[in-house]
Amino acid sequence: MSQWDATSYEGKDTILRVVREEAERLFAMAEPEQAWTAPTACPGWSVRDVVAHIVDTTEGYFAAFDAARSSGSSGTPYGLTGMGERVNEQAVALRAVPQKELLDRCKDDFERMQAILRELGPEEWGGLTVPHFYMGPLPAYFYAAGQLMDYAVHSWDVRQGSGRAHGLSGEAADLLVPFMFVLWQSTIKADADRSPFSLGIRVGGANGGDFRVEVGEQGMTYERGELDGLPAVIEFDAGSMVLTTFGRSNAGTVRGDLTVADRYLNLFFRI
Repeated sequence: MSQWDATSYEGKDTILRVVREEAERLFAMAEPEQAWTAPTACPGWSVRDVVAHIVDTTEGYFAAFDAARSSGSSGTPYGLTGMGERVNEQAVALRAVPQKELLDRCKDDFERMQAILRELGPEEWGGLTVPHFYMGPLPAYFYAAGQLMDYAVHSWDVRQGSGRAHGLSGEAADLLVPFMFVLWQSTIKADADRSPFSLGIRVGGANGGDFRVEVGEQGMTYERGELDGLPAVIEFDAGSMVLTTFGRSNAGTVRGDLTVADRYLNLFFRI
């Protein structure tokens, strides 16, 4: 299953292939003239704003890799709490850019980022530390996942805005599952009640399984393990877990104590 584990070098080709497929889907949806100002699932954003956001994010990755390969300081991470407000400002600032120009820029940025990721060898994939603008130092492979989050989740946003029934790609969702636990760890509300409790998360798909989750004053930890004896278990398919973590839906099947599950699901701010 290592080809589906993007944290390992064996999963590199798989995630780069799936990112390309998701990017091509988004580009195709954004190319018709009438699509540019169509609504999406992101409040206040049309398709043009989604494209602008991906441009802004990807170009930030270039700066991050430049910093990782130099000895210069990367500065203090911005943090995820204010990320939503800032990415909105960055995206709407590009609204005056003509459709073709911005799409071409997005496609060029995509190819440049793919080249950076393709060139990473086995040691750099997990061993090169790259300073993320919002999250701070991260392993290089996280940037492949970041591209997949942008293209897969925002493609979902564009489709959702159309009003048609649709779903999230299984391959994209499977690859993103491990990163959703990291995202949960990074988005606990500052004022959350962290008095200790435990529960289980059961996830389907290639990177699924049973996970024991502990919440306490130091935050959230998780590990694979048996779920016997836990007060609640939340079951997700891979896509539902991704969409729930990103705040696109409230999904999951709760087995056991609904109060415990509710407490867990409301620990986080959504991005």
